[in-house]
Amino acid sequence: MSGREHGTGKRGRGPRRAGPAAGRARRVPARLLGGLRTRLLVAFVLVALVSAVTATGLAYREYRNAVLRSTQDAFAADLREQVESLAPEFDMPPDQRTLTALAGDVSDGLGGDPSVVARYRKLTAVSGPRTAASLITPDLGSAVRSGDRTRLQRVEHRGEPYLVAGTPVAFDNGGDSGLDVFAVTSLRTEQQEIGSLLDTVRNGVIPVLVLAALLALLAARTVLRPVRELGRATRALATGALTTRVTARGGDELADLARDFNTTADALQTSVGELREQEEKARRFAADVSHELRTPLAAMTMMTTVLDEDAAHLPPDAARAARGVGAETARLSRLVDDLMEMSRFDAKAARLISTEVDLVATVRSALALRGWSERVTLHAPETVRAAADRRRVDVIVANLVGNALRHGAPPVTVTLTTDPDGVVLEVSDQGPGLPPEVIGHVFDRFYKADSARARSEGSGLGMSIALENARLHGGTIEAANRPGGGALFTLRLPGTVRGNHP
Repeated sequence: MSGREHGTGKRGRGPRRAGPAAGRARRVPARLLGGLRTRLLVAFVLVALVSAVTATGLAYREYRNAVLRSTQDAFAADLREQVESLAPEFDMPPDQRTLTALAGDVSDGLGGDPSVVARYRKLTAVSGPRTAASLITPDLGSAVRSGDRTRLQRVEHRGEPYLVAGTPVAFDNGGDSGLDVFAVTSLRTEQQEIGSLLDTVRNGVIPVLVLAALLALLAARTVLRPVRELGRATRALATGALTTRVTARGGDELADLARDFNTTADALQTSVGELREQEEKARRFAADVSHELRTPLAAMTMMTTVLDEDAAHLPPDAARAARGVGAETARLSRLVDDLMEMSRFDAKAARLISTEVDLVATVRSALALRGWSERVTLHAPETVRAAADRRRVDVIVANLVGNALRHGAPPVTVTLTTDPDGVVLEVSDQGPGLPPEVIGHVFDRFYKADSARARSEGSGLGMSIALENARLHGGTIEAANRPGGGALFTLRLPGTVRGNHP
């Protein structure tokens, strides 16, 4: 091992990353509230609503104008015809009696139940309710008095619409007689007719909106089917199903998108295949080289052992060289062993031989075997029995503690505890700790915290091997800094634990 070695920083019991199912569950409300289907449905309905309201408003206005225009023209024509037919027989100047008779004759000729008001200078005669005279506005009276044709005005009285028509009476020679005749009729029937049309059109908007919604759903289904297929294919591609393809139908933009997806997937599959092939070749090469090196290394180790034993009898320079060769041979042997171990992890050939072991005894044995019992403080209960691979736990402890001894500062402490999820083993020291830029790389292969230190006692693979062994158990290793200073590595192994607890 060389330097503080750390992985990606994603180990341990930090915030758990939601899986695909949780992500899909969170996306469902978003699809319902702001999905493409909802937007298409809302757009269709809004367009249909705006169109229906606009058409209804235009139709209502045109129909209302047509009905009122027809009523006004007919009423004005009838009034003018009645006045022209009665005017030749009317004696001028009139008195109150003859003026009242004229109003009554005009009212009888108009039919229905209109009110007629006849005015001659200061005389006024009314045929019908007396309130009819109050409906004649001064503007209408002035317009009739100053003109020579029939005038019309719509007024409202007590919430009910009325039509007021007025016409001047002229002499045979065209002179002004001073006599004006007004007729007042209710527009309630026309108002009800226009209102019934508005109700009919308003009731017809609902089926239009329903039809628009159905059309929107149909259009959304047509548009979203290829989009959903692309989404499923993209998710499948993201999970590693590189053979996933979609069917391109038609010649529209969605079909072009499907073809582009297939082209991208083809290129990705080719690239990933080449990378996997190169990676497999690199793994085989490392494994083959490591395997081939073991035989000459064994012979070299034997020879360096002999040289070490005879180093005391050699000249000083030769003795230093012999001991150096022995140390480098031992380092190279450890590197080859670590490379062989990593190649087994990479090839998925590493197997876990799990038995019920006493983890406390395993940790003590790992420390004693390497002569660390006096240099490392162990805090643990009497026994902690759990299902684990004893050899791999020994490797994890050796790498974590060896790393702390080489790169930390004493005292180095190993703490073994249990919790409801399994076993927790912490290795801490009182050194300077891990720089922030190093924490993210401690578990990287051959990573060295000090880039200027090209060589170190370890192989640079120890922390990576420790992490892979933890993962093989279904556990994790976290790297962090202690609040009081120093590095802290936390191993978590899941499973059922039996034994004496602190």
